Amino acid sequence: MAKAAQKVTLSPARDIPFDKLALSQSNVRRINAGVSVEELAEDIARRGLLQGLNVRPMLDADGVETGMFEIPAGGRRFQALSLLVKQKRLAKTAPIPCIVRDAASEILAEDDSLAENMQRVALHPLDQFRAFQALREKGQGEEAIAAAFFVTPQIVKQRLKLASVTPALLEVYAEDGMTLEQLMAFTVNPDHGRQMQVWDAVKNSWNKEPYAIRRMLTESSVRASDRRAVFVGIDAYEAAGGVVLRDLFQGDDGGWLEDPALLDRLVAEKLQAEAEALTSEGWKWIEVATDLPYGYSHGLRRLLGDPARMTDEESASHAALLSEYRALEEEYSGQDEYPEEIDARLGQLEMAMEALEQRALIYDPAEVARAGVFVTLDRDGSLAVYRGYVRPEDEPREETAVQEGDDADGMGQGGDVGGSSWKPSATSAGGTVITSGGQPIGADPTDDEDDGALKPLPERLVMELTAHRTLALREAIGRSPDVALTLLLLKLVTDTFRTSSASGSCLEASVRHVYMSAQAPDLKDSVVAKLVDERHAAWEADLPLGDDVALWDYLAALDQGSRLALLAHCLSFGINALHEKVNPYGAGISASGLTRRMAHADLVARAVDLDMVKAGWEPTVDGYLNRVPKARILEAVREARGEGTAQLLDHLKKGEMATEAERLLKGSGWLPEVLRRADLVAFDGEAVGEGQGEDAGQPEEVDLPAFLTADLPDSYASMMAAE
Repeated sequence: MAKAAQKVTLSPARDIPFDKLALSQSNVRRINAGVSVEELAEDIARRGLLQGLNVRPMLDADGVETGMFEIPAGGRRFQALSLLVKQKRLAKTAPIPCIVRDAASEILAEDDSLAENMQRVALHPLDQFRAFQALREKGQGEEAIAAAFFVTPQIVKQRLKLASVTPALLEVYAEDGMTLEQLMAFTVNPDHGRQMQVWDAVKNSWNKEPYAIRRMLTESSVRASDRRAVFVGIDAYEAAGGVVLRDLFQGDDGGWLEDPALLDRLVAEKLQAEAEALTSEGWKWIEVATDLPYGYSHGLRRLLGDPARMTDEESASHAALLSEYRALEEEYSGQDEYPEEIDARLGQLEMAMEALEQRALIYDPAEVARAGVFVTLDRDGSLAVYRGYVRPEDEPREETAVQEGDDADGMGQGGDVGGSSWKPSATSAGGTVITSGGQPIGADPTDDEDDGALKPLPERLVMELTAHRTLALREAIGRSPDVALTLLLLKLVTDTFRTSSASGSCLEASVRHVYMSAQAPDLKDSVVAKLVDERHAAWEADLPLGDDVALWDYLAALDQGSRLALLAHCLSFGINALHEKVNPYGAGISASGLTRRMAHADLVARAVDLDMVKAGWEPTVDGYLNRVPKARILEAVREARGEGTAQLLDHLKKGEMATEAERLLKGSGWLPEVLRRADLVAFDGEAVGEGQGEDAGQPEEVDLPAFLTADLPDSYASMMAAE
């Protein structure tokens, strides 16, 4: 037979006068750190006691109830009530709701006290958010909610900010699918769709850190600390309808601006307004740019202005500041450190004097009329104005009679086909032209209305149309080898025979003339230099270089052999087999690049069967021997004439050794290692390696040094040579 379940009996509740209650020594809470009785007392005064006290009757020595009750559980509430009684806000005999435990109960008082504290579950942050939200929806403000629950308004704002998170993510958090810190990160961007995109991207990722979530949610936004935002100002951005994303849970450096396009428009408008304010100074042009490229002033002449003189009032102010500065310095000169207030004052004086000393520059009005100004943003978001730059085309020069080609008609599509499509704006005739990216800005919007006049096509449309044409030309050239060769020759001939860099071409292929920055004085008079010059002059005499149409016809009519010969001549000017100093910091050629260049040069040398001896190079005193150590000179003689001849020179001074070595090496075919062909080497001593001389290993046939044979008979000299 099953045993019936024992019914639970609850302790009765009753109201007990406050003066009949006392704290129990069985209360397990002994440490009061972080426990605020004052806040609880205010809460009880506002809404009453929400939870009764747990009490037990107090017994005398005979076990009889005394009428007093001890409190093992609820001590903090009792202390709050005591504070209210002390403040005379609660009567001493006020009835207090209590749960009365039987004095004979088997449950110990310490058990009740411990259970009440340990069985308590803290409110889930999501429940707290929903409770705050419900209070706000029923008319309570954030300040009132914060005051009611004794938290800061910031805490209330943070909890209410969770309302910006999509309900789907709130449910994920409620089911412990993410941490509170991760949930708070999603409040940065109120776009629920974007929030879900980011969660889908990171939920299975190893990196679900809050900072990563914030970064993804704000990647298309602009930091409030961005110099553009600083320049425009957050207030102006918001007044124009811009939205600022804020993070209430951690420092956000001012937040994020959600509309970069609006911000850029406001920056452009403000920069343009600043530029228009400068037009009264009389500049010819003003270039406006959010970012100026590196080297923006390259090729421009900078005007040298004179600082404006100080007024009498400014001079007096500067003198007073300087006098005070020097007096303070002299007064505290014997101390190791200035007192804090004195140091601060000296800094203020320095800044004030610097502000007076930084004078605006005054320029020659005639120079101003041909010069311009750059208006941009500094790195800290402040306005930066760089005045006084003259472009090369605006420099004063003598007027020429008639420009070449002014009277010539365009080919097939009107006389303006070869000119620029941009026409100066109306302001360029009598005022300053303001441009951005090289294009005029601030033109009258009515200029774009259709007044029946034929106007140039929009630049963007022209770019798109010519992109189609470019692709079609690529396809056509790809199946036309003869036309491709003619086009290549036209471009290479232009690069080779015309020194002006202003000429354009539709082909992105070119020969870059390689000039030898380090060269021997006799290089220009060498055999190969004369051959190159003669070939170049011959082609130059035949080519119709002044007219591209005539040049095309000439090249197309050439026979295949002549076309290839001309191609080879043009390409030859782009050969670069120079050894250059390696720059480890990135500018110039790298070590690997130099190695690759030299290996490539060896391939070409082998293909053309290059012979530097036939090219006319010889080891002379000035060109080689006097510029290397004695050991190198002896090595050259040894390789070309043998060990015996080299020993005859080893005791000489450097100058004498070089002179004798030049005589001995003449006609030997010896080359320094850097000029030798890598593919020509000696095999097992059976053949002489390229560049090592034809007579190496045969010292018996070598002429003796001149100083050994000058005064000897021919027969004796021959005998010495044989020895």
